[in-house]
Amino acid sequence: MAKTVEFFYDFGSPASYLAFKRLPGIAAERGATIVWRPMLLGGVFKASGNTSPVTVPAKGKWMAGDLQRWAAKSGVPFAFNPFFPVNTLTLMRGATGLQMRQPADFARFNDIVFDAMWRTPRNLGDAAVLAALLAEHGFDADAFAALVADPEVKARLVATTDEAVQRGVFGAPTFFVGGEMHFGQDRLDFVRDALA
Repeated sequence: MAKTVEFFYDFGSPASYLAFKRLPGIAAERGATIVWRPMLLGGVFKASGNTSPVTVPAKGKWMAGDLQRWAAKSGVPFAFNPFFPVNTLTLMRGATGLQMRQPADFARFNDIVFDAMWRTPRNLGDAAVLAALLAEHGFDADAFAALVADPEVKARLVATTDEAVQRGVFGAPTFFVGGEMHFGQDRLDFVRDALA
């Protein structure tokens, strides 16, 4: 049976960005396939009773430094987004819609959006900024707007988010290898071990 790792993520999570940069190497090393699961982290927080670490000032301050340390340790370019937190509903609908309707563009969209959030930060909660980013990279902004407004796309994102909560997800990134759940980009060594 082929080895797979499910990756539940949200672009608004800097830890998801670090995992996004590292997970493909781990999967390749272990001969595993990544199952990409875009979800809405705000919906997960609401359903699970969790909150963003930045809502606790001392934890948020510590976490900013910890993310920098992890990025440096992993060799991943990282810049904390000054517009954080960003409403990612449109972004996550975009990822979901592209995965459903234009899978050839899905990976490229993930690269572009994660980098614009956490490598060269932009305010992707601003529709004009997002439209400009999409145009820069050859996406049709009008077609994208239609995609994220599609009721089936909206329903799929809700369903994935609900599924995540039902399976015990309370934050991002979360990984599943078989029935085993791992939370946080700092647990990728456990993901690697589980894929052995």
